Amino acid sequence: MEYHPGGEEELMSAAGSDGTDLFDQVHRWVNYESMLKECLVGRMAVKPAFPKDYHEEKRLLNGMLPKSQVTDPLAKEGPSSPSYDWFQTDALVTIVIYTKQKDINLDSVIADHRDDSFRAETVIKDYSYLIHIALSHEIQEDFSVRVVENVGKIEIVLKKKENTSWKCLGHPLENHNSLIPKKDTGLYYRKCQLISKEDVTHDTKLFCLMLPPSTHLQVPTGLHVYFKLTITGTEIVKPYTPVSDSLFSEFKEPVLPNNKYIYFLIKIYPAGLFTPELDHLQIGDYVSVSNPEGNFKISQFRELEDLFLLAAGTGFTPMVKVLSYALTNIPSLRKVKLMFFNKTEDDIIWRSQLEKLAFKDKRFDLEFVLSAPTSEWNDKRGNISPALLSEFLERSLDT
Repeated sequence: MEYHPGGEEELMSAAGSDGTDLFDQVHRWVNYESMLKECLVGRMAVKPAFPKDYHEEKRLLNGMLPKSQVTDPLAKEGPSSPSYDWFQTDALVTIVIYTKQKDINLDSVIADHRDDSFRAETVIKDYSYLIHIALSHEIQEDFSVRVVENVGKIEIVLKKKENTSWKCLGHPLENHNSLIPKKDTGLYYRKCQLISKEDVTHDTKLFCLMLPPSTHLQVPTGLHVYFKLTITGTEIVKPYTPVSDSLFSEFKEPVLPNNKYIYFLIKIYPAGLFTPELDHLQIGDYVSVSNPEGNFKISQFRELEDLFLLAAGTGFTPMVKVLSYALTNIPSLRKVKLMFFNKTEDDIIWRSQLEKLAFKDKRFDLEFVLSAPTSEWNDKRGNISPALLSEFLERSLDT
């Protein structure tokens, strides 16, 4: 019942009676014969009685192993395999994925509609479950994704281009309905449009990219994506970690809808191969962006009391969302400390925002360390060292 898209109440309205009419009203186009066939687990059989000292390794009942002997090939390696179903109304097609997990959220789902194919990848622990279908009919560009977290159900609602009844969802494409280790999935890209770029320091810029309307993608905290550009006939890829548009994004009304825009702080290296090409992109140009990658699990922060962050230069970018997440989502948090290494004052990314955040939130402490400061610099100087770290950690633990 918990997986029924229409809810428990709808099912119960036919309990103890003939539900044919109700089914025909709501699901008349559904091929229930094939669905029920999939539900058949075996015919009733009487288990023969054996003496207590009788042993047989694998006794079959109606061609099936007794439940105690059934082994799940993924039980030791990973999660049990999800399943999916679909249903339709005159205007909509809904794909329902039953993950059998309770820690699924919108970050877990990456969906893309390209030409006539639809691809939805659900990340479950270290595995990916893939729906990959050539749709039988055309759909509109945009679609919606909804997750019912307490039962691990995902609903993807597609809008039909024409209000006709579909006889089938489509035909399967590569790796459709498969659960495979995340490390074996490969990178999948979609083209994102450059919306804006603005100077943050003398050599670092904030890039804003817009996802296509036919994509649902939210990069989880601590993970990165790959950019892909073709430079002099060769495809070049580089990893970048998304950031917020500012350290105070979560406190203000977004100017742009958050789920369609991704921000990146990127240092431009004049003698580099990739970043000058990125910097030469004009507003409206496109760059290919991959699915999220990485092994970081934000769940390890749930009971956190003290968090120490070390960053140098643009190595600060992975810290942006971690810092925001810690200050807004961890009730047990006592203190966050950031030690931020740079060459000069001009290199410090979002200095005024960091100082403002430290002033507003007393749980956040900030230390800048410069390796090539001017003579006017009164704070710490030098490079990262055991002595510097020891002082940073010891003093923090005493406070």
